[in-house]
Amino acid sequence: MAITPKSGCGTVIAVLGAGAWGTALAWRLAANGHHVQLWVRDAAAAGRMREARENTRYLPGVRLPPLLETTHDHRQALAYADDILLATPSHAFEDVLRLVAGVCNPSRLAWATKGFQHGSARLLHCLVEDCFGDGCARAVLSGPTFAAEVARALPTAVTVAASTEAFAHRLQQLFQAGTFRVYASDDIAGVEIGGALKNVLAIAVGISDGLGFGANARAALIARGLQEVYKVAQVYGGRSETLMGLAGLGDLVLTCTDDQSRNRRFGLLVGGGRSPSEAKAELGLLVEGTACAREVERIAAERGLDLPIMGAVADVVAGRAQPMQAVQRLLARQVKSNF
Repeated sequence: MAITPKSGCGTVIAVLGAGAWGTALAWRLAANGHHVQLWVRDAAAAGRMREARENTRYLPGVRLPPLLETTHDHRQALAYADDILLATPSHAFEDVLRLVAGVCNPSRLAWATKGFQHGSARLLHCLVEDCFGDGCARAVLSGPTFAAEVARALPTAVTVAASTEAFAHRLQQLFQAGTFRVYASDDIAGVEIGGALKNVLAIAVGISDGLGFGANARAALIARGLQEVYKVAQVYGGRSETLMGLAGLGDLVLTCTDDQSRNRRFGLLVGGGRSPSEAKAELGLLVEGTACAREVERIAAERGLDLPIMGAVADVVAGRAQPMQAVQRLLARQVKSNF
């Protein structure tokens, strides 16, 4: 049975996906006075969160606000929803869209997922269009964010890129808080590209640091990696000015330089001598950059793009090269000129 929203609360929002990021965004919305139904895929996990009032696995130490309720029933989560936000891993995004489509035909849908459709390298907004058509307003939320800092109300700024100005403004109003600032954009493709590719480059920087290469190499990888992001964005129609903002450079610097990033930690372990499978097992968490590296490899092959840094990450993740071999190949490349 669906839970009737509490009287006197604001907008009712279904957040689908209860990892660290989904839980943090649900926390922010509920703290803003909105009634949130947080869908948890695992029934036992939903029960534990409901009882403990905490996501002890993904966001320990953060108390869930009273207006945030957890459920394993996606129909219950969607029953009264004015707005829907997907915060699932990229590999589950399409399946969760189908769950939504089986319940309703939303006029608006937002997501905070970063990545491509696995096996096709399509951007996620294309999947939303396939599922709900042009009549559904679409928006992606992205930027330099660690979930734990959002849920601790530390200062954070994000970008919301939407298909309509009205939807962008609505999401700004829903999320905006004293320590959470939301900037609006209409460049959905650019924001999606920045959010996806920064994970691959964070692995590259982690490997470099794990090998002990120092700050010079780290800065070079970030700068040259951003050039590779530009190349991919052009293919999808993303704008360069978007990639100089929060969803591009901001997210890239954050993910490459702070050990809260699981993609960077994965790279550190691989650079330190672990195999990719050993590094994944040690982290015990999903590393989005590994799957994204395979999709970037597909994009480069299909579009004839030269993406040496991200290609090197794909080689290491696939076991085709050891970290030092990949570095030597990069350093042996012919020098280039910008003249």
